[in-house]
Amino acid sequence: MKMPPSTLYRLLCGCLVAMALCIGAGLPHGAKADPKAGEPTPTLTTTIVYLTKDYQEPPPLSLVDKEVKDKGIQGARIALDEDNRTGRLLGQHYDLMEVLLGKDANPVEKAKELLAAGQRIIVADLESADLLAVADLPEASNALIFDVRTSDDVLRQEQCRANIFHVPPNWAMRADALAQYLMWKKWRHWVLIVGKSPADEGYAAAIRRAAKRFGAKIVAERPYVFEAGSRRTDTGHQQIQTQMPMLTQGVPDHDVVIVADESDVFGDYLLFRTAEPRPVAGTHGLVAVAWHRAFEEYAGTQMQNRFERKAGRIMTERDYTAWLAVRIVGEAVTRTGKNAPDVLREYILSEKFEVAGFKGQGMNFRSWDLQLRQPLLIAGPRALVSISPQEGYLHPKYLTDTLGFDQPETKCRLTAKH
Repeated sequence: MKMPPSTLYRLLCGCLVAMALCIGAGLPHGAKADPKAGEPTPTLTTTIVYLTKDYQEPPPLSLVDKEVKDKGIQGARIALDEDNRTGRLLGQHYDLMEVLLGKDANPVEKAKELLAAGQRIIVADLESADLLAVADLPEASNALIFDVRTSDDVLRQEQCRANIFHVPPNWAMRADALAQYLMWKKWRHWVLIVGKSPADEGYAAAIRRAAKRFGAKIVAERPYVFEAGSRRTDTGHQQIQTQMPMLTQGVPDHDVVIVADESDVFGDYLLFRTAEPRPVAGTHGLVAVAWHRAFEEYAGTQMQNRFERKAGRIMTERDYTAWLAVRIVGEAVTRTGKNAPDVLREYILSEKFEVAGFKGQGMNFRSWDLQLRQPLLIAGPRALVSISPQEGYLHPKYLTDTLGFDQPETKCRLTAKH
């Protein structure tokens, strides 16, 4: 009886898997069969350090969002499993050295110890000041440091470093991605509400830049000056219900209210409470992000489900960027067959490199500021709305370079500062 081609294909795949399992059986960990000598030879082992600190973070504004204490590291662990799954077929192995520091610990001192021990591949889940301090260590001059936490534009501009690869989108990318969608909707008139923190002002500056870049107009700008009281008391909603209309009343006619609240103090409270019935966007409401719990395109559903099975919770943006950083290392080691930092750096910055990230296209780094190019998700609280770059925004090489600082705009000069 003649077998259908699909059946033959499945049988062939099964035989190949069985052969691989038989060949691998009996070999010690970290070894592979040498067909010439008949003896096991050492596997190429790559150690990736995950360095983070227990920073003080505000609790979520809503009880719907549970406080998460292990953002980032869970994504790195899942990526490590994926790297090793591929590595087993190629004689490669990956270890994740988890360095999770307490609130009073000094990441710089710990980084010195790690670098002295020969660790040169670091996934840095660090705030901006600590990230720069680690990168500026003389011992770190030839290290590969993958930033998975910050969005600061200054770290991609005046304070860029030659040894820091930035995986999360910066504020300029987020603002441009949102602006493109708002312009596509013809929502050209914006009211900007800005919080008190330096991060809030950093995002607000990116929004002002995006408005000028894409032809929108900020018709009014208001600071958030109310003192944040207890947001979960019986009368808290009454205070908020009074404050938010006061904050947004008396402004010129506008299409959308954009909020700059990176510190997550008041942004959610603007939804459905503005003086005029207008959509809210920016850091809250309609947002531009690298990852979102509702994303399911390009096999995103499989990624979401796999993460939830492993971690027991939803995948946050920092989980995604940490996952992506570890996958970038795995991709570079797989393609080059080596794990020396200088070899990996050269390959990651080459035209050959790209990493898949469930966004329908391979992603790579900008050579001028070491920022990862990537499409951004435009999402509401519960659903995906769009993906930027938007149709019609063109670029001679990469459409994703319409988001953030393109090469002619950059103030980055990649030098190690020691």
